[in-house]
Amino acid sequence: MKPFRLMAAQPAPGEDIGGWYEYLPDYNYKTGDAGLAPGASFGQWTSALARMSAATGDTALRTKVLRLNQLYGATVVPAYYTLTRLPAYSLDKFVCGLKDSHQLLGDPGAFAVLDKTTSAAVLALPGRPVDRDVPWLQGRDISWNWDESATLPENLYLVYSLGAGRRYLLMAEQYLDDKTFFDPLAAGQNVLGGKHGYSYVNAMSSAMQAYMVGGSERHLTAAVHGFDMLEQQSFATGGWAPDETLVAPDADKVYTSLTSTHNNFEAPCCSYAHMKLTRYLLRVAREGRFGDSMERVMYNTVLGALPLERDGRAFYFQDYNVAGKRVYSVHRWPCCSGTLPQVAADYGINSYFHEPGVVWVNLYIASTLRWREGGADCTLEQEGDYPWGDTVRMRVSASPATRFTLRLRVPAWAEGATVRVNGQPAAVHVQAGFTTLARIWSTGDTVELSLPMSLRLVPIPAAAGKSHQNTAALVRGPLVLFALGAGPHQVSRKAALAARQTGAREWTVATRKGPLRLVPFTEVGDSAYATYLDLSEGSFG
Repeated sequence: MKPFRLMAAQPAPGEDIGGWYEYLPDYNYKTGDAGLAPGASFGQWTSALARMSAATGDTALRTKVLRLNQLYGATVVPAYYTLTRLPAYSLDKFVCGLKDSHQLLGDPGAFAVLDKTTSAAVLALPGRPVDRDVPWLQGRDISWNWDESATLPENLYLVYSLGAGRRYLLMAEQYLDDKTFFDPLAAGQNVLGGKHGYSYVNAMSSAMQAYMVGGSERHLTAAVHGFDMLEQQSFATGGWAPDETLVAPDADKVYTSLTSTHNNFEAPCCSYAHMKLTRYLLRVAREGRFGDSMERVMYNTVLGALPLERDGRAFYFQDYNVAGKRVYSVHRWPCCSGTLPQVAADYGINSYFHEPGVVWVNLYIASTLRWREGGADCTLEQEGDYPWGDTVRMRVSASPATRFTLRLRVPAWAEGATVRVNGQPAAVHVQAGFTTLARIWSTGDTVELSLPMSLRLVPIPAAAGKSHQNTAALVRGPLVLFALGAGPHQVSRKAALAARQTGAREWTVATRKGPLRLVPFTEVGDSAYATYLDLSEGSFG
């Protein structure tokens, strides 16, 4: 609570937590980063803790979140929003945390604190969507232009839909970034180039809420187009925005970033934005390609993040450089200190989707789903070693026996996928990325899904009239295989596609310099690595 109490001129005993979270009245962006976003990640943490409590039933965690909200509520004053450089960014996180506390934990005071917070913030906000880095406050240095008002509508729509009041609907509509972002995207114009990656991909979730709550087909079209344009400039891992910046369609920055930077993907924050967007798109469009994308980002980015340290050191950037390394950020308590636990808490809601009579299985993770289907108590248990192995096994319980449909995602790479029900082959007819099993299910029924994982080479995206077919990542199923040791690693195509599995989570490729070991990102450890292989002489010139 210390930064909130200091900014509210209240007694604030105790030590500073430090890093971005600390309040420094004399903060100078030129000389340091401590104090950049005082208290801003508080809402992310209360959101993450609320989600964890709801997922696990941990009542002590619920008590802690309600107490934190109560303490925070006592500090809310307009001065906070005039003293912080990121008023919209911070408000968005507070709204998210209070939303989750209300919805998931039944916090009786959450919406009262939400109203107090919103009233304190509105006078310090621009009153319209302002593109990041565009000046709107007179007489302030550039660090006052780093706010992210385009991200606001998503959570404002959500609290409105939960009954917080019409002011939140009006405010959500007020901050939709239509003129410079959503309208061009809806018209098929790629305006991603130069925009801050997290801010604007996160804003696509605002467009999804404008459709899901407000019924705007134009915003749905904008989000789908935006996703497609993002895929066209994504690394094989699913990551995007080297140096936090989205790439123009005629630029070659994705390729040149392999040698020009080590800041290739803002992993925890951007994976959180990516998974929210693909979850919304799955719910609305019901196309497996969005689940494929979510899975790719999950396994190849955030699951390999280094754990948050007690002193606030966090894994911030994922490194796709030819000589990559997993390292902690020099920033303490950055924004990703809160998004990392939010991502982890959401694995369950990313895995299954339910509507009357249908369960959609999106992620193949050892887990148990329980639900009511009509008058029946139903359970679906997953097991297996996917994605290390290619088989997913499921056990069904239904008491009494009842009819429902399972829709299983079949990834685009899984050619020749097969399904067996109670040991007998079942037809696989893939439509929009899902195969369907409709029947009366009884306790003891089993499903075995086989997703063949052949090796393939995924080249880095082409741009500016240039093709980079000789710079490719080796991929097996959803997993990018990272070459251990600083690159470039020169490998023939034939040798790469003939990689041998030499351990439970290790593959080996023959090269002129001897065997080259490759592992998924979760297994990289402290080793240097290269994401992309050099399939010809001079590829990285």
